[in-house]
Amino acid sequence: MNIAIVGVGLIGGSIGIRLKETKFCDKLIGVERSESNQKKALQLGLVDEIQPLEEALKSCKVLILTVPVDVIMGILPGLLDQVTDQVIIDMGSTKSNILNLIKDHPNRGRYIAAHPMAGTEYSGPEAAIPNLFKDKMMVYVEAFRSDEDAFEIADAITDQLEMQTSFMNAEEHDMHTAYVSHISHLTSFALALTVLEKEKSQGRIFELAGSGFQSTVRLAKSSPDMWTPIFKQNRTNVLEVLEEHIKQLQHIYDKINQEDYEAVHKWIKKSNKIKRIIK
Repeated sequence: MNIAIVGVGLIGGSIGIRLKETKFCDKLIGVERSESNQKKALQLGLVDEIQPLEEALKSCKVLILTVPVDVIMGILPGLLDQVTDQVIIDMGSTKSNILNLIKDHPNRGRYIAAHPMAGTEYSGPEAAIPNLFKDKMMVYVEAFRSDEDAFEIADAITDQLEMQTSFMNAEEHDMHTAYVSHISHLTSFALALTVLEKEKSQGRIFELAGSGFQSTVRLAKSSPDMWTPIFKQNRTNVLEVLEEHIKQLQHIYDKINQEDYEAVHKWIKKSNKIKRIIK
């Protein structure tokens, strides 16, 4: 069985590393528009060869889509038009718009909506790392609408990646990811811009940046090509979580401004309940 990875960056490249380690497939094909990324993917051994998308669809049993969600929206209907028994696995970070786009497609059963809850702040083939997915969660969205044999292949790949599994509908998935993933990136982008703005007048500010700042702002190094489409596709949920986040920031601003430090203490203590979820 040949497998194609469409988009050999952090996610796709890390999948490639693992599938080559386990010898799960006969050949691993990379599909990449960037010539620079094509060369890097081959040099790093993430894939065995590079093919155009149309050729990969003919030569591979499975196509794993690890490109930005707006690109998935653009190519998925055309891929489903051409499939026979091939399996298309979409690993994008948003699902509702994609699923609505192909919900009535006659080949809908050959499509798997999956989202590996794993990543780093880096992008491109050189960002790929071993064991990125180990013990992380693979979320399947509307898996009941996929053909049984197609799902079994996708789940076998998830097993190779040593991931746990969860099942959700599209609305659940997009709402939950807005709260546990998308807001983290938005907050990090905003914090980075806040400090960069101050740096204009206080050039030595980063001399004091310790591990706390670095861990909080780390996600600001993430790719705008990836994250802008995510915010666009998940706009409603992103706006909801931003509204709540802004409300919390306004609350603590008001309490500090009023010098109500008892309320500040209570606010921080209340937030400590997150320990029950994150050890």
